[in-house]
Amino acid sequence: MLKNNTAGCSGALTEITLTKFRNEFYSESRNVLAQNVCTRTNPIDACTSRQLIQETQNVFTHKIELEGKPITDQKESGRCWLYAALNTMRVAFIKQYNLEEFEFSQSYLFFWDKVERSNHFLHNIVKTAKQGELVTSRLVSFILFNPLEDGGQWDMLANLVNKYGVVPKACFPESYTSGSTSYMNYILTSKLREYSKILRDLISQGVSDEQIEVEIDKQMVVIYRIIGICLGIPSDRITWEYYDKLKKYNCIGPVKPVEFYERFVKPYYNVDDKICLVTDPRPTNPYGKLYTINCLGNMVGGRQVLYNNQPVELLIKLCAESIKQNEPVWFGCDNKKLVIDKMGIDDIKAHNFEAMFGTNFHLGMSKADRLLYGNSMMLHAMTLTAVSIDNEDKVKKFRIENSWGSEHGEKGYYVASTEWFKEFVFEIVIDKKFAPADVLDVFNQEPVVLPAWDPMGVLAV
Repeated sequence: MLKNNTAGCSGALTEITLTKFRNEFYSESRNVLAQNVCTRTNPIDACTSRQLIQETQNVFTHKIELEGKPITDQKESGRCWLYAALNTMRVAFIKQYNLEEFEFSQSYLFFWDKVERSNHFLHNIVKTAKQGELVTSRLVSFILFNPLEDGGQWDMLANLVNKYGVVPKACFPESYTSGSTSYMNYILTSKLREYSKILRDLISQGVSDEQIEVEIDKQMVVIYRIIGICLGIPSDRITWEYYDKLKKYNCIGPVKPVEFYERFVKPYYNVDDKICLVTDPRPTNPYGKLYTINCLGNMVGGRQVLYNNQPVELLIKLCAESIKQNEPVWFGCDNKKLVIDKMGIDDIKAHNFEAMFGTNFHLGMSKADRLLYGNSMMLHAMTLTAVSIDNEDKVKKFRIENSWGSEHGEKGYYVASTEWFKEFVFEIVIDKKFAPADVLDVFNQEPVVLPAWDPMGVLAV
């Protein structure tokens, strides 16, 4: 018997109400069957649509002529944005240098991102303190909550590549920490919060800007040391030796990493030729406008993270056109919704929740409302490598290259229906040559600044 301490309290769950819930539950035999199933297995897997699995094939009408090998694996890290970008970049590189397989070093860019993002964070602390923001304000509290997450955006990638270049994975291989980042992030986060207090105290004392920069330089010496101990420190110059498909020996270097990018990669894949388009259907954010996020970025003096907001139908069209022209597409999505991971299927019919629970999930709200209520946002970045287009020129599905290793999906690849794309894709990166003139003109606008905690500012991990 429940002890009722809520008598007379409007809205409280009473014994009578709870008994009603229980009786109604057991009055339906379907609930009992569903309970028997879901208490013994993963409830999401139990809802997986067998029919959809039978109807879905990883075959496409248009596919880029060369997909990169091997399938990459970001392991226990949030580096998908780097993996997806470098997987996209390597396609032209592999073709140009006649390689069997190849990976750029994800860990190399990750090292510099951690260094740059730490410096960016400390300067955000200074900026907000000078603006009079209290440490308890929503903005400063948000910045302090996760100072150094792994995730990122396309413009952050462009910042790193333009400043530091890229290197083959053989020249800066993985470390334990690059594949399992939580421990290093824990250490760095603690130190950055400690340094935040020091900087805010100095500003409250009225010290000069020069003194603030001297203090940040001292702090960054320690931050760099921690990152270098955990990840290793990239060499100033690299020498890359490799065999091509014909087993012929080749050697490039010694060369600086930024020179390696400028000379051997940029002619075939230039990050500055790529543009980022998003689709944010919230009524407050009209299409055809440019947006940015307050305090978002990874490099002091780097380019802004910019969002050119366009209808999802245009994003689908441009992705298809890019693939038809043999260029893969970096994209960001909510990969947690209506996905059959083991089979590699992203489809709005992936799970029959109605049959199991008597109610539907995810699609009970519009895409705009899911953003507003925190029920969906861009969480993961991957690469599109193929598309199917029917006889009426309608895009039906896309092929996705993921970075979770070959054990996920169909040997690392997924199939996404166009309907799923419309609901759960938020961002694409294409070459500017594919974009209409009016879309390119949007980048000339002064961006509308969204708050730091806006869902469009969530970083892909």
